[in-house]
Amino acid sequence: MNISSIVVQVLPKNYDALKEELEASGVCDYHFGDKEKGKMIVTIEGEGVEEEIKKLVAIQKTKGVIAADMMQTYQEELEGAIKELEEADVVPDMLNMDSVDVRDIIYNGDLKKKDFQGGV
Repeated sequence: MNISSIVVQVLPKNYDALKEELEASGVCDYHFGDKEKGKMIVTIEGEGVEEEIKKLVAIQKTKGVIAADMMQTYQEELEGAIKELEEADVVPDMLNMDSVDVRDIIYNGDLKKKDFQGGV
């Protein structure tokens, strides 16, 4: 599940009508805004990025919307990838081996996928 906040810009004179339309649309949830500045904050939810983008585009195409931009997002699939990276051993094994002479390491941009001269 993904959740994102959207800042919607609207003319102050259209604020109330657009707020009602967005609330009734089922595309997003209205949270708060500033009528005088013509800004409102809504959130969208989706099973993935594609669904969220469709909802963002629907908001952007709503009559009276000047701009609608995603500000913050929480992506469940990204959380798993971050956890995996945090748990990964960031130092390749060869750099912890006392038997490896630093001069024998061949660096080609990724130590995790490269061996040193002479093998293990």
